[in-house]
Amino acid sequence: QVQLVESGGGLVQAGGSLTLSCAASGVTFNAYHMGWFRQAPEKEREFVAGIGGSGGNTYYADSVKGRFTISRDNAKSTLYLKMNNLKPEDTAVYYCATTGIVGWVSSISAREVRNWGQGTQVTVSS
Repeated sequence: QVQLVESGGGLVQAGGSLTLSCAASGVTFNAYHMGWFRQAPEKEREFVAGIGGSGGNTYYADSVKGRFTISRDNAKSTLYLKMNNLKPEDTAVYYCATTGIVGWVSSISAREVRNWGQGTQVTVSS
């Protein structure tokens, strides 16, 4: 049974930083792309960042490019999202996601997600 447990969310002022973590179990962690999505109130869930199985292929939504960094530690089966220069529009519930994607890609659609975490709230105050 796949389990994805996110942590690290919270309340931060604009311009601040947070690092999210996602601990995975029940999955072959280093085999496939993984990603982060987010969902703000009354909005659709959207792609934020993705990373290949070995960590060599990283890609981001334009809205976070240059501010967020995705990484993974395959030895610990943990995915990370380092978020700098946070803005109020980054406020959302952030979800960790597994996929069955291999190879080189530049985005992940929600349809390609196999498993979702429970989500962690990030709130950025102005």
